[in-house]
Amino acid sequence: MNQSGYTPKELHFSDEGREKLFKGLEKITNAVKSTLGPQGNTVLIESQEHTQGMTVTKDGVTVAKSIALLDPVENLAVRIVKEASEKTAVSAGDGTTTAIVLSNALVRAGEKVIESKHNKTAVLREMVDLTNVVVGKLKKMSKPVTDKKLASVATISANNDPAVGKIIADVYKEVGSNGIVTVERSQTAETYYETTKGIKVDRGYTSNLFINNHKKDECILEDTYVLVSDAEISNVLQIESVLKPIITNNSKLLIIAPCSTNVVNTLAANVMKNGLKVCVIQPPNFGYKQHELMNDIALSVGATYYSEKTGDDLSLITPDDLGKAKKVIVGRNQTIVIKDDEVVSEESIQERVSQLQDAHELSMSKDEKEFILSRIASLTGGIGVIYVGGKTDLEQKELHDRVDDAVCAVRSATVEGILPGAGLALANIADSCDWNSNWSDEKKAACEIICHSLKAPIKTILENAGLKYDEVYKDDFKKGYGYDVKNDKYGNLMTMGIIDPMKVTKNALQNAVSVAVTLLSTNAIVTMARSYDTN
Repeated sequence: MNQSGYTPKELHFSDEGREKLFKGLEKITNAVKSTLGPQGNTVLIESQEHTQGMTVTKDGVTVAKSIALLDPVENLAVRIVKEASEKTAVSAGDGTTTAIVLSNALVRAGEKVIESKHNKTAVLREMVDLTNVVVGKLKKMSKPVTDKKLASVATISANNDPAVGKIIADVYKEVGSNGIVTVERSQTAETYYETTKGIKVDRGYTSNLFINNHKKDECILEDTYVLVSDAEISNVLQIESVLKPIITNNSKLLIIAPCSTNVVNTLAANVMKNGLKVCVIQPPNFGYKQHELMNDIALSVGATYYSEKTGDDLSLITPDDLGKAKKVIVGRNQTIVIKDDEVVSEESIQERVSQLQDAHELSMSKDEKEFILSRIASLTGGIGVIYVGGKTDLEQKELHDRVDDAVCAVRSATVEGILPGAGLALANIADSCDWNSNWSDEKKAACEIICHSLKAPIKTILENAGLKYDEVYKDDFKKGYGYDVKNDKYGNLMTMGIIDPMKVTKNALQNAVSVAVTLLSTNAIVTMARSYDTN
C-alpha cells in the first residue's frame, strides 16, 4: 500500500537499460522507415483522433506521433525520437523519417564501435564535431533552387505526386519569394489553390447591406480610407470627425473595428438610403494575435492604430489618422486589402519584416512559426492557400499530410538551396570519409560511426524498392550521380529532378545525432513502477 505522495520507481542500469532503449528505437524506426522513398509503403494507424478511428498515411511524423509502447523504457526512447522528428518537422517541414532512420543507424553503429578502451564521452563529443564538418560539406554541395526545380522538390516531398508538385510550384511562383503558402481542407473532392496579393483578413462584412457587387456578394471599394481600431465604436458620434469629411468629399471608408449593432445598422442604413460608401468588418483573430495583426494592417495602409491596450481614445481620431488602400474586396468570410505603395514607407515595412524574421528564428512552436510567416507574407508578398480535396475523409487526410510536408519542403529549399536527393548527398560524403593516422582512437571511432550511418537513408530507400545498395552502387559514380528508383535508371540526380532541400537534410542529421548521443550516453534509467494485469 502506497503512502500519500509516494510513487515507487523502477531502475534500469548500463547495458540492460540501454538495450531496452535501443529496442524501442528499433521498433519506431521499423514502423516509420517503410514510408521512405518513392516505393515507400503506407501505414494503417488505429487512432481516436481521426474519423472512423483510423488513418492511412505515408507521412513519417504522423506515424511517429501515433506510436506509444507498453514497456516504459522502450517508450522513453520512442518519446525522445518523436521529439527530435517533430523538431525536424517544425524547423524544416520535412525529413522526419530520415531523422529517425539516421538516429537508429547512429545508435546501432555506436553500440558496435564504442569499446571499453574508448572514452565514451570523448567519442560522443567527436561525433557532434564531425556532424558540423558534414554540414559544412552539405553547404558546399548545395545549389540555389530555380523555378524549374520547385516542382521537383514539391513532387518528391509529396511522395512523387506530380499533380501536387505542379500545384505547389504554381502557387509559389504567384506569391513570390516572400509569399506564404498554407494548406487547408477543401469542401469538395477537388484539390485547387487561390492566391491574393496584399493583406488577407479572415473577417467579412458585418451586414449584407454593405454589399455593392451583388453578382459576387462582395463590397468592393477602390481608393478607400481605412480606420483601424480594437476599441469598440458604440456610437456613431465617436467617429464623427472622420465620417464628416468622408461624406462631404464622397470618399470611401473601410472600418476595421468592433462596432455595436446600433452603429452597424446606422451605417448600413445610410449606405442604402444616402449612398454612403462605407463597410465595417470585425478585427481578425483573438488575443495577442489580434493586436499583432491589427498593427500589421495599420502599418500596411499607413493608418494610426487606435488600441485600448495602449490607452488610446477613439474620440480623438482625425482624418490624418486614417490609412489608404488601393482597393478592398470584402466578402462574406474574408477581406483582401490591396496596398497603396505611395502611402506606405518601404523602410518601415522592411524594419517590421526584419523584426519578424528574428522572432521566427527564435520561435520553437510550429504554429507560432506559421503565424509569423503569414505576417511576413502579408507585409511583403502574396498569400496562397491550397485547398486539399478527397472522395473520403481518409483520402483527404492522407493527401493533406503529404501536401503540407511538400509545402514546407519547398519553403526550406528556397531558404538554403537543394542537394542531390534519394539520400545520395549523405552517401557521397560517407564515401569521401577518411581519417588521419594521427587522430585519437576516440575520433577514429566517431568517424566510423558517422560515416557508416550516413548511408542509412539511401539503403532504406532501396530496401523499400526491393533492392540492395551494394548491388545498385557496385560501380564507382561521379558525385551527384545515382539511381532513380522510380524510373529504374542512373544519372545526375539533380538534373533528373531528384533533389532534397539542404535545410531538411541538415536538420535531420543534427537532430539524429542529438538523439544518438542522448541514448548512447545513458547509463541509468528511472521509470514509474507499473503493475500489469496478466489475466
